[in-house]
Amino acid sequence: MATEEKTLVEILEENNLIDLAKYVNYVSAPQAGAIATFSGTTRGTFEGKTVVELRYEAYVPMAIRQMKSICSSARSSWDIHSIAVAHRLGSVPVGEMSVFIAVSAVHRADALDACKFLIDELKASVPLWKKEVYSNGEVWKENSEFMDRKLELGKTNGSCCRRNVKVETHGTKSCCGAKVKVADGAAAEISTSDAGTEETI
Repeated sequence: MATEEKTLVEILEENNLIDLAKYVNYVSAPQAGAIATFSGTTRGTFEGKTVVELRYEAYVPMAIRQMKSICSSARSSWDIHSIAVAHRLGSVPVGEMSVFIAVSAVHRADALDACKFLIDELKASVPLWKKEVYSNGEVWKENSEFMDRKLELGKTNGSCCRRNVKVETHGTKSCCGAKVKVADGAAAEISTSDAGTEETI
């Protein structure tokens, strides 16, 4: 990696707000003619229901590793100077930000395209789970990007990473939607972590 490439990936503990200026300042550079940003906020309604808050959980070590991998993929596709990605855990009330991405590049097309790629890939592949809390109940939500990716993987005849996988779906929705079994019979298990992590490349 060139010395001028900078990437900051953070998963913030509960009750820590995202500091926009910190991330924009991180990606700012005299050679960068563009900074593209994305901020995801909790909206107040969903399908006619009143939303009170979103609650996020993550398997932090794997989430950090996957976010770094996505950043590397973006760098290989676009001419990017710096990347900053932050995601909150815990309760995120209506109007507050849960995710923020900033990308700097010499030209705006690279910054804009990379920023869109980063949020789409984050929602499709990073082990972050979202519970939507309504005034009259709550439900774990699956991102449409995750569901699209799951369908794409299903079209590969169940072959992934040189191992056959079997996807079993159930009538009820859960945070993960499907149970995956590896051909040798071992079941994959993911646990959550309460530890926050900050890493700089």
